Amino acid sequence: MSSMKGKLNRMKKHLRSEPEKTDSKQTSSAVEPNIDSWERLGAAPCFFEDDYCFVREVTYPLSAMHGKYSLAELQQVVEMWNQTNIEHSLSSKGYQANQLFFFDTETTGLSGVGHSIFLLGHARVYDDKVVVRQQILPGPGHEVAFYHSFLSEVDIKSLVTYNGKAFDWPHVKTRHTLLRNKLPALPSYGHFDLLHGARRLWKHKLDRVSLSNVEQDELEVTRDEDTPGFLAPMLYFSYLKSKDPEILKGVLKHNEEDLLSLITLYIHISKKILNPIRTDEPLETYEMARWMIAHNQTDEAIRQLKNLRHVTFDKTEHANLDLSFLYKKKGYYSEASEIWLSLLAATNLKVRHDAGIELAKYKEHQEKEYESALEITTALLHDYEEAKDLKNEKRIESLKRRQKRLLRKLS
Repeated sequence: MSSMKGKLNRMKKHLRSEPEKTDSKQTSSAVEPNIDSWERLGAAPCFFEDDYCFVREVTYPLSAMHGKYSLAELQQVVEMWNQTNIEHSLSSKGYQANQLFFFDTETTGLSGVGHSIFLLGHARVYDDKVVVRQQILPGPGHEVAFYHSFLSEVDIKSLVTYNGKAFDWPHVKTRHTLLRNKLPALPSYGHFDLLHGARRLWKHKLDRVSLSNVEQDELEVTRDEDTPGFLAPMLYFSYLKSKDPEILKGVLKHNEEDLLSLITLYIHISKKILNPIRTDEPLETYEMARWMIAHNQTDEAIRQLKNLRHVTFDKTEHANLDLSFLYKKKGYYSEASEIWLSLLAATNLKVRHDAGIELAKYKEHQEKEYESALEITTALLHDYEEAKDLKNEKRIESLKRRQKRLLRKLS
């Protein structure tokens, strides 16, 4: 502790003052943080040239539980990704577990001029432990040391964030652009943003797909005496005035918990992708299948949609229509036409018409049953006329052309 104080004292004449001029006593207090308090929080100063920031480190054993998962399960999940043939935007195939860089920030505001990052939090899972590290900005004028400390120690292969593509990393890039002459280059990396997966899988049941809501509903994480994230800016500004690190204790713990939740959320979503099991939530199964369709994983999507073939839920008709299109893509016209025929009685008008058009095309071109095709086409036109649907003018014109062509063929 004394060596830290001595080093700070030796640096005093070189450290930047705060933008506003103060008397010597105030300047001294601004550049000499309360080392004892920082040490109690597990943080120590990190020096760079005439500047410094604080770095806090917390370690966890691999056996530590966070919600319903142990942190060690990340290694199992990464191994599963490396063994599967499933291609997916969240795949960590080709990675080791310690190359996933779980990243979250705390800022002085969500948007606007003057808002900046004051806490860079990151976690990595190694063979023997989990390490959470946090760079903390002591105040304005210390950003070079703050970002230099962060960029010098990390070998980013792939970021794992929650809304990091739209928020956290763009903030880092903006500040780096302003300070780039004094900082190491930003690394190239992959980026797994878990918000997109959470939205796809659970937007149907969660009012807000926030990390806290996902924690409670999916990960079984409960936080005792948590400091809400929206209080972080106010607490940081209070710290800047008093220089008492204890004010930031709750903010540091909140960020630490966020990082652990990112690890377990990646485990949770990965397991659903890699080993989907029968669930009491058919909507989630359907959304997972649609996710597979978006990644051109046709066989996996068919397997999942077949499990929903005769399950009644809000999107039953949509799920069956999607399955029929996958069958058509694979050339399984008999299976597809069976579904199209059943969907002629669908309650959803768009589903009924999409299935009817496909069935009419199949009857005309594959089975040469022109009369059946004409009957289906005429019924669809009648539906449009009854609904007075003017938004589908192109589709109506297409049906009329089909009708005329079938009449010619029959004559």
